[in-house]
Amino acid sequence: MADTEFSGLKAIFFNGTLKRSPEVSNTEGLLQASAELMRGKGVEVEIIRTIDHDIASGVQPDMREHGWDKDEWPELFKKVKAADILVVCGPIWLGDNSSQTKLLIERLYSNSGDLNDKGQFVYYGKAGGAIITGNEDGVKHCSMNILYSLQHIGFAIPPSADAGWIGAIGPGPSYLDEGSGGPESNFTNRNVTFMTYNLMHMAKMLKDKGGFPTEGNLPEAWKQGERWGYHNPEYR
Repeated sequence: MADTEFSGLKAIFFNGTLKRSPEVSNTEGLLQASAELMRGKGVEVEIIRTIDHDIASGVQPDMREHGWDKDEWPELFKKVKAADILVVCGPIWLGDNSSQTKLLIERLYSNSGDLNDKGQFVYYGKAGGAIITGNEDGVKHCSMNILYSLQHIGFAIPPSADAGWIGAIGPGPSYLDEGSGGPESNFTNRNVTFMTYNLMHMAKMLKDKGGFPTEGNLPEAWKQGERWGYHNPEYR
C-alpha cells in the first residue's frame, strides 16, 4: 500500500468546547486521535480552544472597528490563512453545536469576502472537516451544519469528512471517562481515520495543483462583466 508524503501541510483544529484550558475536554480527547495521525504523517498541527481567546461576536473581520474593546480573531485568522486543513470540532448541547462552535463559524464567515493570492475567495484551496462529541443525539446534525457552512464559504469538503462519538442518551460517561467505550469504538476510530486521510489527500492534491483553477470563480472579474459563457435565460 502506498505511503503518501504529507509533510509541508499545515492543519488547524478549532475546539468549540465550553471548558477553558486546562480543564479536560472530551472533544479534545477525540480530535487528538486525528491530530496524532496527521503528525505521524508529517503534517504541522495546531489545536486552539476558542474559549481560551477573547473573540468578539459579530460578522466583521475585526470587531474592534465596530465598538468592541478586544478581538483576538484577526490574529487567529492569520493562522487559518496559513493552514491547508481546517477541522471544526465541538460538543453537542441541546442537539446542536455549542455557542463557541457557532461563534467560530460566524467569524470564519466574516472573512469569507477576502480574496486569496489568485483573486478567489480566501478559503479556496483549503480542506475542511468536522469532529463532534456528546452523550445525546446530534452528531450528524452538527456535522451537517459545520460542513455546509465550510463549503459555502469556500472550503473543499472531501468524502467522509466528519467523525463523532456519542454515549448513551442522557446522563452518563463522556468520551474520556473510564468505561465509556469511546476510545475503543471501532466505528468512531474508522471514521476518524478515513476523515483524517481524506483531509490530507484533499489538501495535498489542492496544494500540488496550486489550488482550484481560476476559470469561472473570480469575484472581481464577475463584477467587471466577465461571465465565462453564462447567459441568463429569457423570462417568458
